[in-house]
Amino acid sequence: MKKNTYNNPVFYVSAIIVFLLVVIGAFKPKKFGEVAGNLFNFTTINFGWFYLLAVFIFVLFLISLSISKYGKVRLGPPSSRPEYPFFTWIGMLFSAGFGAGLVFWGVAEPMSHFFTTPFPGLEAQTEESARVAMGYAFFHWGVSQWSVFAIVGLIMAYLQFKKEKKGLVSTSIQPVVGRNRGLSNTIDSLAVIATVMGVATSLGLGILQMNGGLHTVFDIPNSIWIQIIIATIMLVMYLLSSSTGLNKGIKWLSNLNLGLCLLLLIFVFFAGPTVFILNTFVLGLGDYFTNFIQYSLRLTPYSGDTWVRDWTIFYWAWAIAWSPFVGAFVARVSKGRTIREFVFGVLIVPPAIACLWIAAFGGTAIYSDLNKGTQIAEAVNDDMAVALFQTFGDMPFPNVLSILALFLIFTFLVTSADSATYILGSMTSKGSLNPALFVKIVWGVLITAIAVVLLLAGGLDALQTASLISALPFTVILLLIVVAFIRMIRKESTMKNDK
Repeated sequence: MKKNTYNNPVFYVSAIIVFLLVVIGAFKPKKFGEVAGNLFNFTTINFGWFYLLAVFIFVLFLISLSISKYGKVRLGPPSSRPEYPFFTWIGMLFSAGFGAGLVFWGVAEPMSHFFTTPFPGLEAQTEESARVAMGYAFFHWGVSQWSVFAIVGLIMAYLQFKKEKKGLVSTSIQPVVGRNRGLSNTIDSLAVIATVMGVATSLGLGILQMNGGLHTVFDIPNSIWIQIIIATIMLVMYLLSSSTGLNKGIKWLSNLNLGLCLLLLIFVFFAGPTVFILNTFVLGLGDYFTNFIQYSLRLTPYSGDTWVRDWTIFYWAWAIAWSPFVGAFVARVSKGRTIREFVFGVLIVPPAIACLWIAAFGGTAIYSDLNKGTQIAEAVNDDMAVALFQTFGDMPFPNVLSILALFLIFTFLVTSADSATYILGSMTSKGSLNPALFVKIVWGVLITAIAVVLLLAGGLDALQTASLISALPFTVILLLIVVAFIRMIRKESTMKNDK
């Protein structure tokens, strides 16, 4: 193990806390879930407005920055150029957990809104509720979610490649709070714990979705033992990939993921109701742009309805809790790009692909329910894990599509876990761009152990909720990051003008 790991309390403190949470979650899952749920409800009920306002500020800041004179600043030396081709770069952005989530929620979310509408009084499973469902799904997977990742990624890339400093969350806010080792270690440990919890939860959800797909296609039972086998195979695969380094395993898998993703998207687009999908996509974009400000700041203090808290605020809290991991990975693969290129690539391209995916897959499911009476919405309401496979059931070659989807989910999860072990290794090795293999293995095993233990204990939802508690302090940290970045880039601009 490298010396910077031995001397780094962040590694030991965060690993011990994660281990203790595993033990508590395994032996007292109900109590753990109850406490986590109460804490999460407290933060979202009392600070939901804060999440909404902060994310809206992030979007405005990034757009303003990209069109300003600072948009030409490179994330690296002035002579540097992008380290990865555009296609590979976009594929690697998807590798940071976004792709697996989109495959899971691409059908599940619009069908959930179609079944239980976002607005009280709006009749469910009608043409109007279908339109609202698609518009809201576009909104949740659009610019706002990625603005959170972009904030962290931008300042980390700027620090690592422009200023040649450590790419840590604590380093990002030093221009505002100054140097304090205790505070820095606390912030970095919090970032590590939130990342581990988030990735473990996504792995657990992905494993459940794969088991659901195997049951649908091959009639393999939904069993904890099947899920443990899937988790074990996944662990071996992403540890093997992790051992090859960023430029081999993750890079190769990222290209494979994006290629397979586009292949499935194109097939569903042409095999499904093509004109309906195009109309849905255009109308969804129109509703997204029209309602962007309203949805961004929507709260329900007068009616007391909880839908916004259950979906929008939950999503923003989830993105904020994940931001140390996704932002750090986005930063690592964005060396040499200008701020304008970075903002466009991170803020526009992934959301555009997400909206296309939701229009194709979610649109196909809604079309089937509205015109063929397939009742996919009811099936999704009973079990979200089968959403995608239920949609394939009404298309040509359903088994082939389901097998391809299973492979896509598996490779997305492997790449996400691989990316996570790399970033966790870096976070717990004082920002090293080449963390020791031993450290990556430790985090890989811990992530899988948490997912399996909670699947066994039935406490996956509790851990998911617990991981989002860190969103509140991280929202404050992200706002400090915005202030810190403004100070740094203005200072550099002033120094250049003085020369």
